[in-house]
Amino acid sequence: MGEQDKEGLTKLELQIMQVIWRRGTSNVGEVQEGLEQRLAYTTVQTMLNILHRKGKLKRSLQGRAYEYSATVTEARAVSHALRDMVDRMFGGSSEELVMSLIKSKQLDAKKIAELSRRLEEIEEGGDGEGGER
Repeated sequence: MGEQDKEGLTKLELQIMQVIWRRGTSNVGEVQEGLEQRLAYTTVQTMLNILHRKGKLKRSLQGRAYEYSATVTEARAVSHALRDMVDRMFGGSSEELVMSLIKSKQLDAKKIAELSRRLEEIEEGGDGEGGER
């Protein structure tokens, strides 16, 4: 509970955060427009208020409407979600996560070789993000 509940994002919260990460500071209507699924204005407003209470968004009053901006980066949110999943599903073992990906045929020798190459680039001081993805 506590910190975990404050950190975690539901699927809908994540979709809303993705709109704000993509668009930058946005009001309720702009977030509503940016969502793939159509949600009522009041639903989006409620979700933004929840994210504000969780500390994921900050808001400022612009005229008569609040504008919301992210207080957490997308990379940090992804990192937390991955850490949480590894803890809950694989007993904290990233090796078990990788083995699960191999057993389910989502990761093969070719992909492992590519990941190893990218890891070497990162360790040698490159960011590992250049070139192919």
